[in-house]
Amino acid sequence: MAEIRDPENTILMELKDGTVTIELLPDVAPQHVERMKTLARAGAYDNVAFHRVIDGFMAQTGDVEHANMEDGYNPRRAGTGGSDLPDLPAEFSRIPHDRGTLGAARSQNPNSANSQFFISFKDNHFLNGQYTVYGRVIGGMEHVDAITRGEPPANPDRMISVKVAADA
Repeated sequence: MAEIRDPENTILMELKDGTVTIELLPDVAPQHVERMKTLARAGAYDNVAFHRVIDGFMAQTGDVEHANMEDGYNPRRAGTGGSDLPDLPAEFSRIPHDRGTLGAARSQNPNSANSQFFISFKDNHFLNGQYTVYGRVIGGMEHVDAITRGEPPANPDRMISVKVAADA
């Protein structure tokens, strides 16, 4: 089990194989961290599919509009939506996109991140300075590595639950 130093800024993501512990970086990307905690506390990420999982690159999820397994997962629409909240401005930093980092997914517009995010399977330094990094996996990366691949996967894995550790 990962050591949780700051429960208010730690996410516990339950996957089919176990818990992934994510340390959020509020000093680096405060708006992105706050958005993830807001959506987690609202239950918006629960049962949301990993709709884009590229071997050797990353696993993307968080389309709370189109990828909720209970509200009718639509593989053609998954990845095109966000939440009811406004898009976030980019919070670029010098934190590199290393294996296990949490990055904000967005469209071509750097200020279009909303609810979607990705976890890097390996160091993806070509993304540095182009996508907001706002967390890192500190436990359970083996469960991320086991997520079903595909764009979209035929039978996608999902986030069973996502909670702020302080609330768990």
